[in-house]
Amino acid sequence: MTPDLAGARRASWTRLDAVDILRGLAVFFVLMNHVNMRLVLAKVPYTKGLPAQLTHSLVWNGQFGVQIFFAISGFLITSITLRRWGSLSSVSLRDFYLLRFARIAPLLLLLLAILSAFHFAELKDFVVSAKTGGLGRALLAALTFHLNLLEARRGYLPGNWDVLWSLSVEEMFYLFFPLLARLLGRGKFFAGILMVFVVLGPLGRTVLAHGNPVWEEYSYLGGMDAIALGCLTALVVSRISFSPSALRAFGSIGIALLCLVLGFSSQPFMFGLGSKGIDETILAVGTCMVIIVAAQTRWKSPRVLDPLLRLGQRSYEVYLTHMFVVFAFFNVFVSMEEPMTLVPILFVSTVIVATLLGDAVANLYSEPMNRLLRERWGEAKLGSAIKT
Repeated sequence: MTPDLAGARRASWTRLDAVDILRGLAVFFVLMNHVNMRLVLAKVPYTKGLPAQLTHSLVWNGQFGVQIFFAISGFLITSITLRRWGSLSSVSLRDFYLLRFARIAPLLLLLLAILSAFHFAELKDFVVSAKTGGLGRALLAALTFHLNLLEARRGYLPGNWDVLWSLSVEEMFYLFFPLLARLLGRGKFFAGILMVFVVLGPLGRTVLAHGNPVWEEYSYLGGMDAIALGCLTALVVSRISFSPSALRAFGSIGIALLCLVLGFSSQPFMFGLGSKGIDETILAVGTCMVIIVAAQTRWKSPRVLDPLLRLGQRSYEVYLTHMFVVFAFFNVFVSMEEPMTLVPILFVSTVIVATLLGDAVANLYSEPMNRLLRERWGEAKLGSAIKT
């Protein structure tokens, strides 16, 4: 690929509305799940009398939401790498890591500083117990991409820490992706390795977890099948232009798979797929099919979906900060003696305020820091500033 063509491809990149909608849907399910978990732990019987399938689909799909995130991450990182450097084998290791640091580190480091201060202040819901290794061990795990492993060995950390397990999986992907791309990006071996991860994903959630319930959800391999499928999707999109009829088929099948897993995960036939670890792989396949359509049609979201679109655009900030909102609103709910009539308001207000908080954090801190670091390191040398 010539430098001019590579530059043209980089310049042509824009956000994909459908991808942001998927991210919004994913973080919505995470928010609903984490409010639900507070209610369940407090033994608030708020689902009594409600259809079991409806409540399960609304409040128990947090893990599926993270799997959608993983598929999107694999697609975006691979697509952006191809557009910045023209080929996987041409990726600059230094620039790749600096770009990832500029996007991820400022907010993560600020969050860890705040959580450390709250721990020392002995605020409820923020103290890291000695059983899990204490504050120093939690900080080390968060900064060296193995907080998920720490929780599998020592037990769950407080909620604001616990959400970082998925970041450990993604950061491990970011660590090895450019290395494998440089070494194997010219041939078919790269795609072959990705297929191996797709096969190992369900095993990572079942037999390779050795009965550890935390590792069944939080393992590296358990998330890598979705990431690998996202990477493969980016490679397919970069090489094949599908016909309108094929795209319609992909879109229909992809949406059907998403509805199947997200809408009927409590059904007996889904339990069978879940016990084999296949349900999350199916969800990732459906996500990737929708991504293919989004990438090749540039579908534009209708205004009615703007709240979900905005939530998706701020997904990273919302994901890292939403537990502050969850704890604050839940503690108010408890102080009011847990009135059942306020449960819907608890869910709705948490989603709205968490979105507003994420938007404020993005506008006032993480995006300015991202731009500042890119400019300091030389924006032109690092490539175009694409928000991921």
